[in-house]
Amino acid sequence: MKLFVGCDLGGTNLRAALVDVDNGRVIYQKATATLARQGPQAVMQRMAALIKEVIQESDSSAGQVFGVGIGAPGLLDLEKGETLFLTNFAGNWPHVPLRDTIQRLTSIPTAILNDVRAITFGEWRFGAGQGVETMVVLALGTGVGGGLVVNGQLHLGLSGSAGELGHIVLDPNGPRCGCGNQGCLEVYASGPAIAAMGMKMVAQGFATRIAELCEGDYNRITAALIAQAAQEGDAVAREIFERAGQALGRAAATLCVTLSPQRIVLTGGVARAGVLLLEPMQQAMRQLARVIPVEQVQIELGKLGDQAGVIGAACFAAQKISGGAR
Repeated sequence: MKLFVGCDLGGTNLRAALVDVDNGRVIYQKATATLARQGPQAVMQRMAALIKEVIQESDSSAGQVFGVGIGAPGLLDLEKGETLFLTNFAGNWPHVPLRDTIQRLTSIPTAILNDVRAITFGEWRFGAGQGVETMVVLALGTGVGGGLVVNGQLHLGLSGSAGELGHIVLDPNGPRCGCGNQGCLEVYASGPAIAAMGMKMVAQGFATRIAELCEGDYNRITAALIAQAAQEGDAVAREIFERAGQALGRAAATLCVTLSPQRIVLTGGVARAGVLLLEPMQQAMRQLARVIPVEQVQIELGKLGDQAGVIGAACFAAQKISGGAR
């Protein structure tokens, strides 16, 4: 077995897993609270301790651990191994030496990568992207993240920034996005965007199952609750997901004429809505992408679930540490 540890640095939880990168099997995994408010040094100490625990508590006969890969949510400098701006982290972690700190605390070679690029690599190696040379991942959650595999290589671009697909501008006069632009995909297809549409419908007095399910408490309106209403046949909820799916389809059409991917993979909590998103997405994509054989582009849901990121981070570390990654 060729063993690496994959870590997911989340705003709420830290997760680490011992992974056999030859087959993508997670041998042992463990999680703990991030406690991001305590600052970078405390979080990195906690991460290093978690990595050591995963190695120690797994089967001692498993073999040598060759490296650690960390997926982090935000902008990174891959060459320097630093975080530049982490979303939803107190202080945003400017120029924090994440790679070198974990490497020093664990005495294990370490690599870092954006968390959705890690998910992308995991899905391509051992999940929904197996067997294709060019693919796109769209991760739908609190925001919309992305990743690209081009000609059989994880495409990173300038300092790992390639794949910020949630910030494809669909309407320059649309709602303001957290990035500062207007009309980004994220303001139409993220979990909060879908929830906001549901809140608006309830507030405007539409007859909808959403109002019944939230029992008058707008704070309970989430993308998952709206999906439940849609699956129960509610027309308003289905319209909300149709709009989100159409936005995804418009972005996918742009990706199709740019990259001509063989497969587009949807992951993340919002993607659990399944056909509620896939059908309008595919319809819009096929209507708008006219100059390529768009009927050959497959849209699928991710297969690795919450393990995609740790598997991908471990595999990226294996590639990076053993001889470079593009």
